[in-house]
Amino acid sequence: MTENFDRAPGAGRNRAKPNSPGLGEQAIGRILVSGAGGASGDAQPKQCFFQQEPLRQPRTSPPPVVENSASAVSDSRRAARTPPGAHEKHSAHNSNSAPRVNPQVADALLADSRLSATAPEFYPANYSSYTDTSFEDGSDSFSIQSEPTLSEFVQDFLSHLNDSPGAFETDIEHITAMLNGWVTTDEMLHELVELIYQQSTLVPNFSYTGARLCNYLSHHLTMSPPSGNFRKLLLRRCQTEFDKREQAVKEDEATRKRFHSFVLFLGELYLNLEIKGSNGQMNRAEILLTGLRDLMNALFSNPVDGNLICAVKLLKLTGSVLEDAWKEKGKSDMDELIQRIENIVLDASCSRDVKQMLLRLVELRSSNWGRVQAAAACSEATPENDPNYFMNEPTFYTADGVPFTAADPDYSEKYQEMLDREDLFPDFYEENGTHPYSGDAYLDDDDDEMDPEIEEAYEKFCLESEKKRKQ
Repeated sequence: MTENFDRAPGAGRNRAKPNSPGLGEQAIGRILVSGAGGASGDAQPKQCFFQQEPLRQPRTSPPPVVENSASAVSDSRRAARTPPGAHEKHSAHNSNSAPRVNPQVADALLADSRLSATAPEFYPANYSSYTDTSFEDGSDSFSIQSEPTLSEFVQDFLSHLNDSPGAFETDIEHITAMLNGWVTTDEMLHELVELIYQQSTLVPNFSYTGARLCNYLSHHLTMSPPSGNFRKLLLRRCQTEFDKREQAVKEDEATRKRFHSFVLFLGELYLNLEIKGSNGQMNRAEILLTGLRDLMNALFSNPVDGNLICAVKLLKLTGSVLEDAWKEKGKSDMDELIQRIENIVLDASCSRDVKQMLLRLVELRSSNWGRVQAAAACSEATPENDPNYFMNEPTFYTADGVPFTAADPDYSEKYQEMLDREDLFPDFYEENGTHPYSGDAYLDDDDDEMDPEIEEAYEKFCLESEKKRKQ
């Protein structure tokens, strides 16, 4: 055990080697003094025990104040027991207790050190200097932040319209007013047209909102330089992309996708862009009608899956309007397109799914693009002259599960039979004569075997799936 071992208060005091005599030495001194007094009676009486240091106080309490003649001895012992960090705590009160560094050791450390006062300042890898410019010249006034550029403003409101297309009606007037204050030169107008065109052709599902925006700005944007107003610059930008159609349909997939986005945006633009005629009536752009016809010819000229899918989307979007416009001029362009689609289904090497899409498009056109004829007046409506006569009539079911409506010839007999069945079992049947548990797997008495027709169709499906998987 070392001498600096931190013992409990008062432990092992008889082992210490203080400056004053210990307990054993005091006892020996007492005996010697008494013996000496017995030998010579003129000896003066002496104190037998030296005054000992009191028990060391806990570390959390201040050191005791000794007010006796042995204070120097107690201070020396307390200094011997002070832990290494205690000198730093009391350095302000006792400067003599500060540790001293050996000059030779300090010189050796300076000689081995690689630090330099002229070394460049260290910066972390991702550190970026920041200068607070909010105050200038030490004054308390804040500096004015720079206004955003036209590009930043346009990108902000385009992103807003893309995230919230329903806010178009409420925000378009404010946006147009801001643009009228921003766009003051020919270069700014060209920049605005390019930004809107890029957003409408590159961002998915923004073509409709972009076409509406273009139509509104073409009527309310006041900037009209000699090079052309907003609508002319927009059509000129579309013409640039339109001239690349023959080559774009044969390029790689990424180029074709950009071209397909342009085709769909042009379709939306044809439906939404309005041009005021000489008589004040709003008409669609005639140049776009001709352009869409040429674009479909280019798509069908290279009948790969991507081009055919784009043509189907375009015809679903604008087919009814295009056919009406061509019929007004006595043209049969839509018949020619449908005939071309049927030839592609028979001869082209496109995928099976794309062929199904083309066939469904032909069916859609045969049904007048899904449009329902105007219903006759209520007083004149009959099942013969109004195809919607039975549209809102409910559907009922017989006891065998066969559906019937008011259009069936034997409607009265079947309906009466259903009423009789409900009268016999009022709580068992639902409103339209249907069994409440019909189709329940637990109540069906039929076995789980498939009908021959269903089984044959299932086997055919499995064979086609296996063949398609091997391809």
